[in-house]
Amino acid sequence: MVFQAPSKPITLDEFIAFALKPENVERNFELIGGEIIEVVSNNKASEIAGIFIGELYSFVRPRKLGRVTVPDGGYTISGEQYIPDCAFVSYQRQPQTSTEAYPTIAPELVIEVLSPGNLNSTDERDKLTHKVANYLAADCEVWLVHPDKQIVEVYITGQPVQTYRNGDILEGRGLLLGFKLAVSELWPQ
Repeated sequence: MVFQAPSKPITLDEFIAFALKPENVERNFELIGGEIIEVVSNNKASEIAGIFIGELYSFVRPRKLGRVTVPDGGYTISGEQYIPDCAFVSYQRQPQTSTEAYPTIAPELVIEVLSPGNLNSTDERDKLTHKVANYLAADCEVWLVHPDKQIVEVYITGQPVQTYRNGDILEGRGLLLGFKLAVSELWPQ
């Protein structure tokens, strides 16, 4: 749901004031292209995000690599506020836990699980493209999960998009080298 028309972009301070209003504190919002967007998911997308969170956390925690955040953890990316479904930020990038709602430290890996509303219109697709471009500009690897197509698109700065399907294995890079997850394990039965 959009709360601001694109002809009048709002500032970061206006966004924060809006998000901190009592009627909004229990809701999730992103600031994309000067518009306030309420982040709404569904149980299927949430379950898939939960699989990523559990698997990634189980890999990261014993190796003391960094932090895994869930959909309550936001980030300021290219001056906009995003709430990925799952993210990994290393201790190298963020040595201390942040208490900010939207810290300016970009995670190394961002996982976004699409719900049907993410692609219902050209406007929504454009916002998603804008968001992915901002993540890439901040040197984030992006895993874009399409539950209805049962595919995962992997975006890495300077490389062509890779599409993973059932039968393929998603693999971590850099600090996450050794992390593996079968695409077929993502889809709720």
